[in-house]
Amino acid sequence: MLNVTFKQEPVTLVGSEIKVGDKAPDFTVLSNGLEEVSLGNYDGKVKLISVVPSIDTGVCSDQTRRFNEEADKLENVHVLTISMDLPFAQQRWCAANGIEKVDTLSDHRDADFGQKYGVLMKELRLLSRSVFVVNSKNEVTYVEYLSEVTNHPNYEAALKAAKEAE
Repeated sequence: MLNVTFKQEPVTLVGSEIKVGDKAPDFTVLSNGLEEVSLGNYDGKVKLISVVPSIDTGVCSDQTRRFNEEADKLENVHVLTISMDLPFAQQRWCAANGIEKVDTLSDHRDADFGQKYGVLMKELRLLSRSVFVVNSKNEVTYVEYLSEVTNHPNYEAALKAAKEAE
């Protein structure tokens, strides 16, 4: 069981921890247009999945912007940002911040992604900050669960893993 804190307070993560080498669990989330999106929508591509509690807060905003900036340098890599934000809020935030290279996806309806990837914070019904890289065969090649949700992820390690995945 992972020990994770949010502002130094312990939180309970719901679901199973994902490890490198695991088959990436399929999930269903909503696009900004309210269409269902699953892992299968990205078959044959490497996926860098950036998970944030709420897109328009400081670290979450920085994380999404950083991966948006890097997306152009990643060949055959699709960058996804998943949060519990409503699709309308994600769409508005992306428009206001010039985010065009990242798919922002909402887990608000069912918390399906959060439960399947072990990142749903039970106490807050938000997703715990984490990064996953999934190769084109849907195998997990990189995982980072942050022990303190308000910290930044290791951008360089995640980007390196995405570039090396096939």
